Amino acid sequence: MDFPSVLGLIGTVIDLTRATPQLMRLFRARTSFGVSVDTAGTSCAVSLGWTTYGIITNQIFVMLASGIMAMFFLIITMVALRFGRSVREFRIAPLWLTVLAVSVLLFGKTGLGLMLSISALISNVPQIRVAYREENLSGLSLGTWMLTLAGGLVWGWYAILLTDLTIITSAFFQSVTSGIIIAIKLFKQTTNAVPEREIIPD
Repeated sequence: MDFPSVLGLIGTVIDLTRATPQLMRLFRARTSFGVSVDTAGTSCAVSLGWTTYGIITNQIFVMLASGIMAMFFLIITMVALRFGRSVREFRIAPLWLTVLAVSVLLFGKTGLGLMLSISALISNVPQIRVAYREENLSGLSLGTWMLTLAGGLVWGWYAILLTDLTIITSAFFQSVTSGIIIAIKLFKQTTNAVPEREIIPD
């Protein structure tokens, strides 16, 4: 197994596990304070896009990791809605799903790759916004975002070795936005009380 394949395997393992802390935290806390349901929904759409990209470009690690991640993000979205988020928070998710579908249908791999290269930025901005606006981030998992940052770094290295500009750009945005979310989580004061008014529509 060559080095890019090793990195692809590591990236796949990270992707397969990175949503687990968030899902466990939601079930344990039974609240979704600080969690952006729009980011979760958009991440599901983006993961489906990456699954398609992996199939088109014959990158098995990308396809496998992304397909499973799509299921995880769908579950997180539904659980977050069950524990307090609102469907009114969906703004980017339905729009970006449409953009990705149209891109692949009209422009194939090139169009899909272009849209996917900025998808990490598009999907994570709502989470940055929610984390910044809400005082109570008790439902937001630090572990998930640390794994997301690690995944971005690994996939970035993988893509540099394969000179895949789509993955390089995506990994860059994933790393930067994850770092911002981690910083907000670490430095923002969270409270033990969780009044309903602390959930602010995205």
